[in-house]
Amino acid sequence: MIELSTALQGVAALFVCFAIVALYRVYRGPTPHDRVIAVNVVGTNTVIAIALLAGAFDDQLFLDVALVYALLNFLLSIAFSKFNVERGGVL
Repeated sequence: MIELSTALQGVAALFVCFAIVALYRVYRGPTPHDRVIAVNVVGTNTVIAIALLAGAFDDQLFLDVALVYALLNFLLSIAFSKFNVERGGVL
């Protein structure tokens, strides 16, 4: 039987793979909006992977790192939106 920590590590690895796939959209995205959404997807997948690793290793420090990373990801979205609105790039 698979242990819970091994299963959590496997699911975290899947989310890292999903983030790597989303990096293609960051690179190729035809518009800046596509790229920002892809960066948010990568950030969200990273936060989920870190939270899963916190459960797998039973270490609360990983949750603190995930929380800070999630807040930075959110602030990046807000900053890009504000920059885009001020430039007149709203569709």
